[in-house]
Amino acid sequence: MANTIWVLVELEGGAPVRSSLEVLGKAARLGRAEAIVLGSGAAEVAPTLGEYGAEKVYVHADAAYDQYLTLPAVETVSKLFAEHQPTLLLLPTTYDLRDIAARLSMRNGMGLITDATDLTIGDDGLKVTVPWGGETVVTATLTQQRPGIVLTRPKAFSVEQYAGRTAEIENINTTISAESQTIRVIETVEVKSEGPALEDAAVVVSGGRGLGKAENFHYVEELAEILGGAPGATRAIVDAGWLPYSYQIGQTGKTVKPTLYIAAGISGAIQHLAGMKGSKYIIAINKDEHAPIFANADLGVIGDAVSILPQLSTEIKRRKA
Repeated sequence: MANTIWVLVELEGGAPVRSSLEVLGKAARLGRAEAIVLGSGAAEVAPTLGEYGAEKVYVHADAAYDQYLTLPAVETVSKLFAEHQPTLLLLPTTYDLRDIAARLSMRNGMGLITDATDLTIGDDGLKVTVPWGGETVVTATLTQQRPGIVLTRPKAFSVEQYAGRTAEIENINTTISAESQTIRVIETVEVKSEGPALEDAAVVVSGGRGLGKAENFHYVEELAEILGGAPGATRAIVDAGWLPYSYQIGQTGKTVKPTLYIAAGISGAIQHLAGMKGSKYIIAINKDEHAPIFANADLGVIGDAVSILPQLSTEIKRRKA
């Protein structure tokens, strides 16, 4: 009998989030992929998930999942676990799903592994690949005595297409308790930005301490705009208050996997490399010829990023004219 892998699919603007589709494709390669979709847009999205690997979709189109954080989803998925007992719940790492995974683990006594970059299922159970500290890779194991939960690292998998696959739809008939409707969403604020989202950009230009001061970050933004990319930052300058957390790339920030990554004034700490070393091409600009970033770069430029970035922007604009 095939292993049954569940994926809780997040919705944004009435559409499935890309990270959920990435994980759904991986689930389909591991066994029988089944999706759970909750919220007011669930009924419209459910029929499309077969194209991304789902063989069955559980649907509960209750607006309470949109209006209240975490607890309604935890309650519903816990009930489904008790009824169906899948092999695994596979989730992408997002703010909401990390919270949901932790609560499901405690409520149901389930094992939880985070930050996974790969998974296999064999006769000896589930084996999960987890990078540790940027240089060490650990293989963690969950036995199949009961369902487990795995949170995957962003961009670990690609979106898979299953043309012609139609998923079975099952509507969930459950009532969300009043106890689960206690953490209410009061307001949703959309942060407007120009250009592509950092996680999806084909070109990312990032800045670090080598820029000298916050006022110099505009050189990073200018080059990113010219290249049709997105600006990013290291944890050091985010912690220093130069930029909001949404710019941070690294082990405790966002994971990016662009075609081109330009690291300007970035030394190359292990924590930062964990969030961008999957880039196809890496260009490093740093005054320190011994900076660790050069060991991971396809092209290294030894020099002051504050001087080089505006020259690079000027030359690219000239050639594009």
